Amino acid sequence: MKIAKAETPRLLLDPDRLKRNIDMMASRAAALGVALRPHLKTPKSLQVAARAVPNQSAPITVSTLREAEYFAEGGYRDILCAAATTANKLAHADKIQRETGARILLVADSVAMAAAADIRAGELGATFQFLIEIDCGEHRSGVLPGSKDLMDIAAALKTASNLELAGVMTHAGHSYALNGKTALADLAEEERAAAVNSAEALRAGGHECDIVSVGSTPTVLHARHLEGVSEARAGVYLFWDLAQASRNICRLDDIAVTVLATVIGHNRANGSLVVDAGALALSKDISANAFLPDVHYGYLCDAASMKRLEGLSVHDAYQEHGIVPVPDPQWFDRLPIGAQVRILPNHTCMTCAAYDSYDILHGGEIVESWPRVNGW
Repeated sequence: MKIAKAETPRLLLDPDRLKRNIDMMASRAAALGVALRPHLKTPKSLQVAARAVPNQSAPITVSTLREAEYFAEGGYRDILCAAATTANKLAHADKIQRETGARILLVADSVAMAAAADIRAGELGATFQFLIEIDCGEHRSGVLPGSKDLMDIAAALKTASNLELAGVMTHAGHSYALNGKTALADLAEEERAAAVNSAEALRAGGHECDIVSVGSTPTVLHARHLEGVSEARAGVYLFWDLAQASRNICRLDDIAVTVLATVIGHNRANGSLVVDAGALALSKDISANAFLPDVHYGYLCDAASMKRLEGLSVHDAYQEHGIVPVPDPQWFDRLPIGAQVRILPNHTCMTCAAYDSYDILHGGEIVESWPRVNGW
């Protein structure tokens, strides 16, 4: 159907932009000489995965066991769940492995977590492979590179009856706060060194360390080299967003996902339009504003051409209402009630989470729907 007839708000995906983004990152990983383990926590879609990872034996990354289950049932066989996994989640992980034959790689960053996992795995009659998470500077989770904590966790995994050490992983999530190629390249080197030095410490201590995993989209794109790394994880590159465009990591016309919205009101006294995409349709993430303060909750674009509507953004987001101040009352004629716009998101991971599917655009028409999975 024509998008003009589509009920809103809804999530639109441009497959041509998606393909271009996929090809770009595949070429980058090949140039760096590392395997690419795409992070599918944003798309959560088998149809997107089929384009990004057509070989189902190739590695992928997820953030939740619900995602792991979904992709394992869809045929993927090497799945890293990148958030630390506690013992109360292992029955779910065991079910996935038993029923699909997939390897679900798990993450730990403490001896206590490893010890509890070993006990629970024994109760389940299961075996799990773990990566040790390294803190490369974000200080969200993980242990310091080459630290005693690292070696203690490795020892706990080595002596465990039901667990195996598969390697190390780290994530430079603080790259999202940096601007400039040199700063990102420097951080990419810190990320690489944290993982590689930890892997070398483990090997020197008599431990196997096959997987050395790093990644965030900005650091993978700006790394000077990835010597000693076996794989790179990246995810936001699939769709991109304003947070990345605000730091020139991508261009506006690389952003593959938009929210289609309708003008539902004219507040002439307040000088603003009202659209039916509010906090739930857009999310309240305003990360792009650190470098592009005019973004607010998202840029407005023409529904057909995708050209930005000069200076218009969603300034306020209520649950189901988005408020768009207009500098000139002529906008009330240009965008009458019932007119549609497309909104570029601050952070696609958060925006997409509100939707059950993507509407796929071709030639200005919605030609199919790709379902996505949500929840835990």
